[in-house]
Amino acid sequence: MRGVSFDFTPLWISLKTATTATVITFLLGILGARWRMSRRGGLAHFFDGVLMLPLALPPTVVGLALLLVFGRSSPVGEMLARIGAAIVFTWPATVLASTVVALPIMYQSARGAFAQIDMNLLDAARIFGFSEWSILWRIMLPLAWPGIASGTVLTFLRALGEFGATLMIAGNIPGKTQTAPVAIFFAVEAGDYVQPIAWALIILVVAVTVLALVNSLTRRLGA
Repeated sequence: MRGVSFDFTPLWISLKTATTATVITFLLGILGARWRMSRRGGLAHFFDGVLMLPLALPPTVVGLALLLVFGRSSPVGEMLARIGAAIVFTWPATVLASTVVALPIMYQSARGAFAQIDMNLLDAARIFGFSEWSILWRIMLPLAWPGIASGTVLTFLRALGEFGATLMIAGNIPGKTQTAPVAIFFAVEAGDYVQPIAWALIILVVAVTVLALVNSLTRRLGA
């Protein structure tokens, strides 16, 4: 009897994309939140607005904006073409889409976590000769760990479930840019409900497992 084949490639692409995007957003979110702490005025508010905009817009609109910026006919796309590179309809495009839509979550989480730190501790570290870089990584991050960890988890899960922006800029190329959410959409569109349900259950298991592991780790570190 012929068995039912199930291709796990979209899952590996989704996990690889979400992990890479989470690393990038972690660094950008931390650095952006740290920079924002020392800034006031119009420029700071403009910075907030730009970073939070992907959270307010539909993902397809975000994907369209990325397509206009990195498309082959755009200045950036033409510059990349001259060096033999491209973003649109490649795996890096899936990372770009997930990074852009997930960055506001990491940024806002980091800002909230940093805001809870007693500024007197940072001033004391400066008096003892700590550089701003050392203060960030040796004092601020350990103190803000619970909030940072929560933001990182939410960022990963948001990147894992990204669909609209990914479809716009990366397309649906099996084995290359077809993530699990994209695979679900096109399977349902083709009238296949078995694989989409399986994909949904797999993503649910991954999400619950990640949340459980991080909650357990956070409790242990906080004990």
